[in-house]
Amino acid sequence: MNKNNYAYIIMGVAVLLVIAVMVPKYIAGNTSGDKVKISGEVEKVEIYHFHTTEQCYSCKTVGAYAEETINTYFSDQLKSGKVVFASINIDLSENKELVDKYEAKGSSLLIGTYGKDGSFVKEENVNVWYKISNKEDYMNYLKGVIEGKLAGS
Repeated sequence: MNKNNYAYIIMGVAVLLVIAVMVPKYIAGNTSGDKVKISGEVEKVEIYHFHTTEQCYSCKTVGAYAEETINTYFSDQLKSGKVVFASINIDLSENKELVDKYEAKGSSLLIGTYGKDGSFVKEENVNVWYKISNKEDYMNYLKGVIEGKLAGS
């Protein structure tokens, strides 16, 4: 074997290692690497639709369906502050602190869960993107996710 073949083998192994580490986190919807569960009682759940100034149909739909889901199923929790929802434009400087906190890079649905013990877990939910073709399925799915977060799981 010549030197070039060894270089290709090393590069291939490196790529496989990166895939082996990143894919499970991506599939789980937790791209930040944070733990996904709060230990103890939940104080508050924040759901943010992060987006850029220019949005495509899919980006607008993810945000609109999320807002409708939360207004439909969690109106009491919204009023009490236990659930927070907002669409956040990542291009605006006034949103920089929140964008940095959630490490938002583009269009995304991020969920932050606060424990009464002061703990905080953020999670990107990528599964909603696969559900925008069926509003009822999307809303039922997100409802279940938020109920789970409120229950501490």
